[in-house]
Amino acid sequence: MKMDNKTIWQIAMEQSAIDANCRWEDFTKEENVIVSSKANPNARKYLNLPHVCNLISYGSNIVATIDETYKDIVADYINKYPIEHCFETPNMHVLNDAFQKDGYRVCFMAEYFLPNMNFLKELSCDYELKILHSKDFADLYVKEWSNALCEERKELDVLGVGAYDNGKLVGLAGCSADCDTMWQIGIDVLPEYRRQGIASALTSRLAIEVLNAGKVPFYCCAWSNVKSARNAIKSGFRPAWVELTVKSVETVLSFCNK
Repeated sequence: MKMDNKTIWQIAMEQSAIDANCRWEDFTKEENVIVSSKANPNARKYLNLPHVCNLISYGSNIVATIDETYKDIVADYINKYPIEHCFETPNMHVLNDAFQKDGYRVCFMAEYFLPNMNFLKELSCDYELKILHSKDFADLYVKEWSNALCEERKELDVLGVGAYDNGKLVGLAGCSADCDTMWQIGIDVLPEYRRQGIASALTSRLAIEVLNAGKVPFYCCAWSNVKSARNAIKSGFRPAWVELTVKSVETVLSFCNK
């Protein structure tokens, strides 16, 4: 399959449709769409489905995948405010307040990036780059590489690129096979080796390797993570979609206490 920009976006929307229990065409509509959230074995592996409320936007509208109990709350919210304001404060407090009385709060807010084939190219740095596979990760599940690899889901870590300074691993980009068609890229560089172009060299190289494997690489970060977003752009990725997720108060606090 030729991975042009149209195909990449199509695959991403099809996966979002699986995750949200909707049709991919729903993300291209001008009007907002509300659907019931359901578990699906083909959804991204790290999602805990069904959702209470998850808002997704590729820019044209909002698709809300929800527990039907909260349909009126969500409909009132997404149809009252412009798309972009539904994913940020102060408007977001309205949604949070509506859910909080039932023991839920807004938890995750994230921006997702897809490679743009007009900008993606292999970037270089001053260090040796090596392709790594699952068997090479065994001793790398430590704090330094916790963004590139996920200890909780080791079985999904399938491919990586490491940067080496005379044999010392100084940067690592890894990707997890989160679903059948899309692999997520994470990146770590040791503090003393940052600002040398290592992150973008690793990210761009891994993205190309993923595409060569017939999969779509994707990249996620918080909107406030400026360094990560800059790396995504430099590496040839561009913003594609955003999500906002409501979780139980206990779940929210568990992340706050990590």
